[in-house]
Amino acid sequence: MLSVCRILLLLMFLAFSYRSGGQDTIAASLKTKSGLNLGALPSVLFNSDLGFQYGALANLYQYGNGDLYPDYRWSLYGEVARTTKGGGINQLNFDSKYLLPFGVRITADLSYLTQQALDFYGFNGYESRYNIEWETKEDEAYISRMFYRIERKLLRLEASFQKPISGSRWNLLAGVSYLDLEIGDVDIEALNKGRAEEDKLPDTISLFGLYKGWGLISDADQEGGHAGMFKAGIVYDTRDNEPNPMNGIWAEAVVAAAPSFLMDREGFAKLALIYRQYFTLKRNVFSIACRMGYQGTIAGSVPWYLQSYMINSMTRSTTVDGLGGGRSLRGILRNRVVGDAVGYANLEFRWKIVRTYWLRQNFYFALSGFLDSGRVLKGIDIDRSKAPEEVSARFFDASNDDLHTSVGAGFHIAMNENFVFAVDYGHALDNRDGLSGIYIGLNWLF
Repeated sequence: MLSVCRILLLLMFLAFSYRSGGQDTIAASLKTKSGLNLGALPSVLFNSDLGFQYGALANLYQYGNGDLYPDYRWSLYGEVARTTKGGGINQLNFDSKYLLPFGVRITADLSYLTQQALDFYGFNGYESRYNIEWETKEDEAYISRMFYRIERKLLRLEASFQKPISGSRWNLLAGVSYLDLEIGDVDIEALNKGRAEEDKLPDTISLFGLYKGWGLISDADQEGGHAGMFKAGIVYDTRDNEPNPMNGIWAEAVVAAAPSFLMDREGFAKLALIYRQYFTLKRNVFSIACRMGYQGTIAGSVPWYLQSYMINSMTRSTTVDGLGGGRSLRGILRNRVVGDAVGYANLEFRWKIVRTYWLRQNFYFALSGFLDSGRVLKGIDIDRSKAPEEVSARFFDASNDDLHTSVGAGFHIAMNENFVFAVDYGHALDNRDGLSGIYIGLNWLF
C-alpha cells in the first residue's frame, strides 16, 4: 500500500513540474471528418437474475466543415435499453462548445434509470463487512443473491456551463441539477416470475432491510427523496484531445449546494477536487493517464442515498454511483466505498496498437493496464450500537477503512477519436471488495 502512495506522490510532483513542450498533433495524421457522423452499438446483455437487456446506444457528432477536427461542434448521445424483468436506461446527453455565444460550453443531461438490483454494502468501506458467502448459492451460509441489493428509480436533469476566462485555459463553471430518487427493497416476486421453483430467489431479509429495522437509516430517508442543486467552480483544461488526451492537464474544483428549499429535508454542500494529467511516452502511441480526486461534505448533512453521487464539472456517464465499479474503481464492488468524504486515484498506461482508415472512418485499437485505489476519509455517522449485540460483529468491523485497490486491463476501439467502445476487466486485490468485474461501455475512464 505504501508503494501505491509513493507512486501517487511522484505523479503529483510531476504534475506541477511537467512542461508539454510541443503538443501532440493527432489531427495531422488523420483524414479530416466533416458534417454529421453517427456511431451506434446494440445493447444486448444477460444477467441470470435481471434477465436480458436489449436496446441501443448512439452518438451523433457534428463536425461542421472539419476545421476543428478531431473536435466537434456538438455531440448528442442517446441510450435506450430494457431488461426483461423491468429495469431500464433512458438517457440523452448534449455537449457543445460552439452553440452559445462568448465561448460558453453547455453540457446537458436527461436520464431516467430504473435499477432493480443496485448494490448496497452499508457505509464507510471496510467498517461494513462484506460476506461473499451470503450471496453465493453453493455456499452453506447462502442467504440470497439479492442480500446486498436495493431497487432504485432515478430521474436526473443536469445542465452545466463553462466560460473561458479572457481566452485562457481557465474556465468558470456554473450549473444546476435535479435528482429524484425512489428507493425500496428488491421486488423478489417480479424477479422470480417465470422461474422454475428450484431457481427462484428466496424471499428473505436484505442488508437494507436490516439497516431499516435497526434504525441505521431514518424513517424519513428510507424511500429516497429529491434534491435540487447549484454547482459552481473553476476548471483548468489543456488537453490536446478530450476523448483520449496524449498531453495536458484537466483539473477542477466544484462546489455543489442543495439548499433546503429545493429538498424535502435539511440542505447541504459538497466539495469535489479532481486532478487529471496525461503524459506522452511515444507520440500517438504510448501515454500515461493519472487521476486523483477528493469529495467531501463541507456544510449540512447529506442523506445516505446521495453520499455515493459523484460530483464533477460535466456528466458524460450513464451511472452516477461510486466509489467502486466501472466508472471509478474497476473490479471493486459498486458503491463499496461510501462515506462523508472519500479520496481516490487511478493510474493507467495506454497503448494505441493500430491506426487505420476503413469505411471512410478513422479507427484506432488500444490496450491499457491500470491501477485504481480509493478509501473513505471521513465516515458517515451511524450508531452501530443499534444493531443487536449478538450479530454486530458479523456486519461491522471496529477498525477504520483502508485502501481499496484493484488492477486490470482494457481494450478500446475508437472511431474518429471521439466514439470509443471500451471493455475493461478489473481484479480486486482484497476479497472484502469482491473478486473482479468486466465492464462494457463507451469512453475511457477519464
